[in-house]
Amino acid sequence: MPHDHHDHPHALLPPEPALRVKALETILTRKGLIDPGALDQIIDTYQNKIGPKNGAQVVARAWSDPGFRDALMQDATAVVADLGYFGRQGEHMVAVENTPDLHNMVVCTLCSCYPWPLLGIPPAWYKSDAYRARVVREPRAVLADFGVTLPKETAVRVWDSTAEMRYLVIPMRPEGSEGLSVDELAALVSRDSMIGTGLAKVAK
Repeated sequence: MPHDHHDHPHALLPPEPALRVKALETILTRKGLIDPGALDQIIDTYQNKIGPKNGAQVVARAWSDPGFRDALMQDATAVVADLGYFGRQGEHMVAVENTPDLHNMVVCTLCSCYPWPLLGIPPAWYKSDAYRARVVREPRAVLADFGVTLPKETAVRVWDSTAEMRYLVIPMRPEGSEGLSVDELAALVSRDSMIGTGLAKVAK
């Protein structure tokens, strides 16, 4: 009997990832296997509640509280767990701090290990083959793609995230942010600045 590859469900799905996800969601919903409302709640939780607002709060406290900053640099896993930021993809955390002399970036060269409890759902570009390959070879070029140009004297270090270790970049505190509250400081912290592909926002 001839084998018709169109009999397989994957042959009916569109090639684009986003469309494939939507098609699968539609199929599973029609079969009564998933609840779209529950999926929306999960996505909203990770995007707007679990992160990256959580990470921004951690960074803001590190900027404003030297004791907290020192504890974070010494044992980030314990510090963020005490704040309630723990669980899947957040078991082993290391904080690395940007300075005028050193800029840190994070990548997962093997897959897409990422600190979900602090930063939420990883962006598509973080999981892309292009980012994972290029950031190790030419980090400054990748930064330029994100609109970031560093002084020549600033070294760039790339950290490879793994299942055993995930990283949180503490971006440099922007000038003019003195006197701001923790919440006001957190508003200056972007997701990309905590990955190292961006900088903190300028204080107004």
